[in-house]
This record gives sequence, C-alpha cells and structure tokens, in this order.
Amino acid sequence: MNQLFDAINNVFRFVTPVSDFFWDFPTNLDWYAAIPILGNFSLAVLLLVGSGIFFTFKTGFIQVTHFTKGIRILAKKKSNETGISSLAAFLLSSAMRVGPGNILGVTGAISVGGPGALFWMWISAFFGMSTAYTEAVLAQIFKEKKENEFVGGLPFYGKRLLKNSLVAGIALSVMFIVYAVCCLPAQGFNVVSSALQMITIVSGTSIESTSGISYLTAALLILFTGFIAFGGIRKVTKVTDLLVPVMAVVYILTVLMLIVFNLSSLPYFFSAVFGGAFRMEAIFGGTLGTIISQGVKRGLMSNEAGQGTITMAAGAANNDHPCEQGIVQSVGVFLDTIVICTLTGFVVIMAHVWTTPQSEAWFALDRLPRFLESAEVLSPSSGAFPIVSFLLTLCFCLFAFTTLIGMISFSEIAANRISQNRGFITFVRLLGVFITAFGVLCSMAGLNLGNLWAISDLGNILIVFANIPLLYLGSAYVFKATKHYKKDDQTPFTSEIIGTQCQYWDERANSKK
Repeated sequence: MNQLFDAINNVFRFVTPVSDFFWDFPTNLDWYAAIPILGNFSLAVLLLVGSGIFFTFKTGFIQVTHFTKGIRILAKKKSNETGISSLAAFLLSSAMRVGPGNILGVTGAISVGGPGALFWMWISAFFGMSTAYTEAVLAQIFKEKKENEFVGGLPFYGKRLLKNSLVAGIALSVMFIVYAVCCLPAQGFNVVSSALQMITIVSGTSIESTSGISYLTAALLILFTGFIAFGGIRKVTKVTDLLVPVMAVVYILTVLMLIVFNLSSLPYFFSAVFGGAFRMEAIFGGTLGTIISQGVKRGLMSNEAGQGTITMAAGAANNDHPCEQGIVQSVGVFLDTIVICTLTGFVVIMAHVWTTPQSEAWFALDRLPRFLESAEVLSPSSGAFPIVSFLLTLCFCLFAFTTLIGMISFSEIAANRISQNRGFITFVRLLGVFITAFGVLCSMAGLNLGNLWAISDLGNILIVFANIPLLYLGSAYVFKATKHYKKDDQTPFTSEIIGTQCQYWDERANSKK
C-alpha cells in the first residue's frame, strides 16, 4: 500500500509548473514582462476581467439593474414537471461555487498577494457577474429536452455556436469531464481530511490518516457519493437544496459572530484591503500583477464565472425566459464572492496571523489549519474556539462535498452531449466515484494538497480558454435576448427574437397558443 501511496505522490510533480505556465503566460516571457504596467498582467487576468467589463457595458450593467429581480425570481414558487426550478438550479450551482475555494482560495490569495488581493477579487466578481449572466443565458437559449429533464450548458451551446458541429460538442463535453476529473481528487481529499479534523476536535485525539476510522470515513464517503450520483440530477438537487442553505447560513453566522467580537479590528481590515490594492510600490515595483492575479485566480476558483462550468445547472432549469436564469446566476456570483469570500477575508486579515514571523507557513497550500489559526485568534475565549473550529470545519466539509457531487452531476449532463446511452452515462457516473476514491487515497497518502490544487488550477484555466471565445461568438444572441427581456411586452421568446433556431423555445411558444 505504501508503494501505491508513493506512486500517487510522484505522479503530480510535473503539474504545478504546467499550471503556473498557463496562468502566468505571457508574464513569464521576458519581453512581455518588461512592458511597464501591462507586463504585470497575464492573459488569463486580461481575458477574464476584460470580458466581464465588455459584457457589463453591453448588457447595461444588468447585474446591478436586475439584481433585485433575480431575488424575486428565486422567491417565486413554480410547479416544475419538466426540469428543475430556478431556485433548485441556483442552489445546485451554488453547491459548485461555494466550495473549499471560499476558504482555501481566499486564504491563499491573501498569503501570496496580501490583503489587496481581496479587493481585486471583488472587482473580478462584480464584472464576473455579467459573464455568468452571459453564459447562463446561452445555456438556456440552446438547452435541449431529455424526457422530463433539460440538459444544456457549455457543450450544448458550444456545438450550436460552432456551426452545429457534433465534433465540437463532443470535444467540449470531454473537456468538461476532464476538468471534473482534475478537480474531483481535491474535493475527495478535502471531505475526508475535514471529517477527520471534526472527529479530532470532538474526541480530542489525533486521528492517523491510515487508521481504521480513516478507512471507515473514506468508505462511507464513497458509498454515499455513489448513491447520490446514480440517482440523477433530481436526487442531486434534493441534496443540494438541503445542504447549501445550511452550510451558507452556518458559515455566515459563525463568521459574523467572530466579527462582532472584534469590531475594533474593522478599520485595520479596510485599510489593509484598500491600501494593499493600490500601493505605489506595488504598481511600480512589479508586484501589482501578483496581487491582481491572485485575486482573479482565486476568485475564479471560487465563483467560476467565465468557465462555463456552472452553465450545466443553468441549462437544467425551467424558466419563462432565458434571461431569468442569467440574472439568477449573476446573483450566485455575488453570494459566493462578495458575501462568502469577504467573510473569509475578514477572518484572515483581522486576525493578523498572516503578518507574523511564522507567515512563511502560509505559503503551504494546505491552508485550512492556517484559516483555523486565524479563527482561534478572533474567538471570544479559548473555551469557545473548539465550537467555532468545529462549525467552520463542518462548513468546509460540506463545501467540498456539495462541490464533489455537483461536479459528478454536471459531468453526467456533459456526457449527454456525447451519448444518451444508459451504459455510457453509467460509466461516467462510475468514473466520478472512482476519481473521488482516488482523492481519498491521496488524503491517506499524505499527498501535498498543493499538487491537487495545481491540477484544479490547470483544469480551471484550460476550460476558461475554451469557454470565453464561445461567449463572444454567442454574445449577439445574448444581447438580443436581453433587449427582448427588458422590453417586457409579454411576447414569448422564440427563434425569431435572436435570429437562430431555438427548438425548445419555439415548441414552448406554440404550446401556449
């Protein structure tokens, strides 16, 4: 068994430099890095933030003007014999968005880029809301009906936008499944390690990764994951409908309690964030790119705006107009980054732990212990910290688990673009469970989590490079749909509105006559 664990450790040593190359390109080229100011910004940063700015202006700042409309759509009760409700799709997408990156990503961004990275995370999220809107609207426009469910998202609108190319649809489906395969090991690792951490907190005894309790925890995770995965998207949404509100509320209330007990540190928080974002020595000293890159990179890992990964949930929803789910998905980015990630930032920055002489430890990529160190500093008493630590670790565990089942579910939706054969869909489900088990083995092997995050980072950036160009190809359809939605003249959405065939929406309009 030790030989197997050693082999796992050795497999991923090459991933980190490859991931860093794609994220840093072309700042890792001397001629580009020598360009004043611009040389600080990688292609990924320019592509994500620049696209968000473009879509924001072209949609008339829809993430602001229709924000409250998105809340009303979520609150609206609606019978759904076909597909899932807007709320269920929102919670399913939040299961993916509100993940370990909300804790580890923010902690890592601050440890590498300083508190100013949080400001740029806000900026990328604000403009990312319009990117999320754009990709969700495309998912709705080109969704397809499968029995009593909808399937849609990146592989489906990609196929249509690339001249109805079956090869393009299959390639994008494979890319998404590969992306999920890249990310699932980290989630399996996080679920098991955080579950063992909770057992340690309750029992007061450290649990070895190769103990009987560890193996039992791993077995239960794999069995439960398989049970949910083989129930299809409706069973997955039943789980996310329950877990997402619970984990979000518990996390928000726990962190708000820590903030209340440390109100005197609030001025430091804001001065550190805004001061760190605009330091002159950072602008002219070459570190501004690092600060912004960390904010955008970890913001993407958290809210996934621009990746196309959340579009699977958007395409599964039953809406009266494609733009409705777009607005809902932009609200999801707000919840994820502006709310959840900011709360994590409060804990990390206000505790000052990252500024101590031992701050080098923050560069270790297994950052949950670093985050809990900050929570301990802010806890009102030593007696309260075990409770705080347990609640935060529970939230982290749920963040990882809902992300895990969301990825498997979305992989299944993507697989439908390749084939709807039951045997093939079963294979994709089994693959997701197997890769989850692999992540568990990584936990037991003591694998450096940094290697797993590098795999996730690589999957993130590759799918961004595939998705963003498609958003530009389909942007004209989104802008026409947005204009029709804003007009609100009660006319049904059809192919005629945007000038390309939308089979489901035409059938829906005809059935209403």
